[in-house]
Amino acid sequence: MKHFGKTVTMLILASAMAGSALAADGVLLKEDAGENYCHMKFAAIRRSTLDTDHPTTKSSQTGDVIDYNGPCDESPTGADQVLEQKHEESFMFGREYEDGE
Repeated sequence: MKHFGKTVTMLILASAMAGSALAADGVLLKEDAGENYCHMKFAAIRRSTLDTDHPTTKSSQTGDVIDYNGPCDESPTGADQVLEQKHEESFMFGREYEDGE
């Protein structure tokens, strides 16, 4: 019985560590849909780091989350996401400041 308790404890600890490892790189959810196609949710990149060599994601607590569908090898801070989020930033800037005239 003691061995069973240790096994359960180790499984819970391993699951918690796996979840925190996913969250550490910004990935909040990753569902494999087969044939290298995934549904992922990850934290958006901090605006102040979009133009740097080392973009970092926002805290998951901000609620600023990217809902992504596509190849499973997508990185929350990869070049594709940096470009996409820069585009979104410029679009939002245009809507908020330039369309009011």
